[in-house]
Amino acid sequence: MSDLPSVFLARHGETEWSLSGRHTGLTDLNLTERGVQAARGLGERLKGATFDRVFTSPLRRASETCRLAGFGDRAEIDRDLVEWDYGKYEGLKSVEIRALAPGWNLFRDGCPGGESVADISSRADRVIHKIRGFGGRILLFSSGHFLRVLASRWLDSRPDPMAAFLLLGTTSLSILSYEHDLQHPALSLWNDTGSLPR
Repeated sequence: MSDLPSVFLARHGETEWSLSGRHTGLTDLNLTERGVQAARGLGERLKGATFDRVFTSPLRRASETCRLAGFGDRAEIDRDLVEWDYGKYEGLKSVEIRALAPGWNLFRDGCPGGESVADISSRADRVIHKIRGFGGRILLFSSGHFLRVLASRWLDSRPDPMAAFLLLGTTSLSILSYEHDLQHPALSLWNDTGSLPR
């Protein structure tokens, strides 16, 4: 069991767009002050935890969360951890997108001018393949929709419909693991936001 990977997923702290519900793909935003405090709180929560590898998305909201949580000096940048490329829907709220495309579902339909479900699934699969090759305890800093797809792919599921049900708050912590062996992937923890300031 000790050589089986245990993967901790940390979603980035709050940004102005995550607060307002705007789809934030590749737009590189700073954290809000609340996001900064929550990232520091996540660091307190993870204090004393040991990780064999730490990876972060290059996007500022993830890499800054990583740094504020105390892992910036050892984190490796992985471009596969960037958020979904929303293409023409970048910066729009779901209600605005559905006014343009009634019935739209990200995890089924993807984004025109951006990534399809197959595109983001391939990225998630590359991350999983890499992680499973490392073993040990791994910490990833990324964004909400990508992490939801990653978790659903970890469980050998298509992103639709499962990822649609995996709600994920800012600065949340989740853990991907196994029940018995590499044939039985599992979720040990999901969407724990205990590090958020009260």
